[in-house]
Amino acid sequence: MRYIYDIETYPNCFLFGSIAADSDDRVVFEISPYRDDTIGLVNHLSAMRNSGCSMVGFNNNSFDYPIIHLLMDSYATSSDVAYAMYEKCESIIGSDDRFGHIIWPDQQYIHQIDLYKIHHFDNASRATSLKALEFALKRDRIQELPIKPGTYLDQQQIATLKDYMINEDCEATKEFYLESLEQIEFRAELTAKHGRDFTNHNDTKIGKDIFIMELEKSDPAICYTKESGKREPRQTIRSSIPLNDVIFPYVQFQHPELHRIHQWFLQQNASSADGLFKDISCEIDGFRFDFGKGGIHGSMRDSILIADLEYMILDIDVTSFYPSLAIVNRLHPEHLGELFCNIYARLKDQRTSFPKGSAENKMLKLALNGVYGDSGNKFSPFFDMKYLLSTTINGQLLLCMLAEHLMQIDSLTMIQVNTDGLTVKVRRDQLDAVRVVTKWWENYTKLDLEEVEYSRMFIRDVNNYIGEYLDGGALKRKGAYETLQPGERNPTGWHQDVGGLVIPKAAEAALTRGTDIRSFIMNHTDIMDFMLRAKVPRSNRLELGQVEVQRICRYMVTTWGAPLVKVAPPPEGYLAGQWKRKSGVSDYTYYDQLGMGPCYVPGCEMDGVNPADFDSRGYGWDPLINTKNRSKYGTRFTGIDAGHLVQLFNDIDGPIDRTVINYEYYIQRAEKLVKQLRIVE
Repeated sequence: MRYIYDIETYPNCFLFGSIAADSDDRVVFEISPYRDDTIGLVNHLSAMRNSGCSMVGFNNNSFDYPIIHLLMDSYATSSDVAYAMYEKCESIIGSDDRFGHIIWPDQQYIHQIDLYKIHHFDNASRATSLKALEFALKRDRIQELPIKPGTYLDQQQIATLKDYMINEDCEATKEFYLESLEQIEFRAELTAKHGRDFTNHNDTKIGKDIFIMELEKSDPAICYTKESGKREPRQTIRSSIPLNDVIFPYVQFQHPELHRIHQWFLQQNASSADGLFKDISCEIDGFRFDFGKGGIHGSMRDSILIADLEYMILDIDVTSFYPSLAIVNRLHPEHLGELFCNIYARLKDQRTSFPKGSAENKMLKLALNGVYGDSGNKFSPFFDMKYLLSTTINGQLLLCMLAEHLMQIDSLTMIQVNTDGLTVKVRRDQLDAVRVVTKWWENYTKLDLEEVEYSRMFIRDVNNYIGEYLDGGALKRKGAYETLQPGERNPTGWHQDVGGLVIPKAAEAALTRGTDIRSFIMNHTDIMDFMLRAKVPRSNRLELGQVEVQRICRYMVTTWGAPLVKVAPPPEGYLAGQWKRKSGVSDYTYYDQLGMGPCYVPGCEMDGVNPADFDSRGYGWDPLINTKNRSKYGTRFTGIDAGHLVQLFNDIDGPIDRTVINYEYYIQRAEKLVKQLRIVE
């Protein structure tokens, strides 16, 4: 049995609420001066423990459960349980050690399922709050914590908080749990099969751990060492990596521009990928290749391409590119040796023996794809920057070799190149010529290519486009043209802002079906697709018509309402009223020169001194380090959908009057996705 739960901690009140995963059974416990449910709560938790239940939460591994664990451990010895829980809460929030308070699975009294961890929201680039998820889930109400943390609560405030905890946070977590069932059951299956707890692993961590397990079956000490009793990852640390030792000797080019890029790489020494690829690009026949840390990119822009009886659009990808590159060329982190390549090859072969969609196939895919990215992780046993650079640089150069030879076919036009493949438009009677090149490349590199055909492509740029597959007419959507709900995307997009979906939906309908944008938007029935999301960090605030509102808001652009504005303090490290720093001034120069000129104590009267000549710290303006126009830092106001009026819809309790919608705003944004595109013959 699984229970979705949440807690609230205040100096004089501790609340616990839960909802059964398979029913609407719910309980709420209160520990406060007005009610003491301590024994009832502990008995409830003990019953869950004894019956082998799981508790499902959001960031519960790092926050909620350590507090619950303390409660179960020490409630009988605490004279003030609520305050003891509050102290624990404050110590977790104030800790610099993100692992210091975690209770590891083998020590937990009750098994924990953490949706925050499963979806990798603990990664900075994917960080997502429960409130942001409530927007994506299209919940009727999006409400932030109604009472400031640290408040001593009265009975009415406790009642308000109970309602918020169970009907907002617990219900939202349950909705997200139901959306996450496939991921949860997949991890349960892996746990049962391997005898290791994968419950709260994100996909990348599953892949890495499966690979490590396979390595350690052959050599138990290959990935970690125990020095001074501490488990440390084995790694290969390099101070400098000559790239002529990295690039495959069989890489070669004929075109002067690609030859120039090749030679540039051969002459470099690197210690990491950071900064190595800055402004590294070349252009051939009007097509630009941009080299990058994550792979090569290039694309036509603002284009519509249509296959017909004469021309085809062909997408050519390298099968399992980075794993195959390592297997074929025997690339490996130096400390892991040839065994790394052998395991890679075995896992790749095993994957093909399982049907697509099976847990085994998915597990092995994660294992194959999770290793490369971790080779740049300084905490990983895969860390070796030479291995990372060998993979990404050679991968890009080999794709350029394929592109160079394909571009010699007279009728062929390069459309896109992107990390593990490329897309071209070519005359159908030249398909054999294309196949000659691809077959040569496969034989030369020992890598495999796979092809699909598009009937049409609608491209703004490399990250924003629609591709319509010839077989069946399914659509591949990217970036600004994505229309699917986050749980329907592959991979899922719960960390993405899914506001204003009516805009890409109208653009897609216009491009692929010829639907009139204005008619589509005016008649679109899902009012939630008109909703947009505003989100600001804790140090900022949102104001609607100069009235502060919650930091995450759902809104629509409307024909009447008020401006929505983000209000931010001065940049970190600077004070309001301080002279602005001149662009290009180094930290050394700035802080060495700071205060060298005349100073003034604000509030003191001094003969012949004009306070306006000094900033809020009392420093005079210095032309060496301050802006020429004598500007000062201050509170920053940034309009959200500036120039438009909005209304908030954080609490939807009935039908919304559609006459308030500013249809022109949505129409213009959809038209921008369509009208800038031009048919390329």
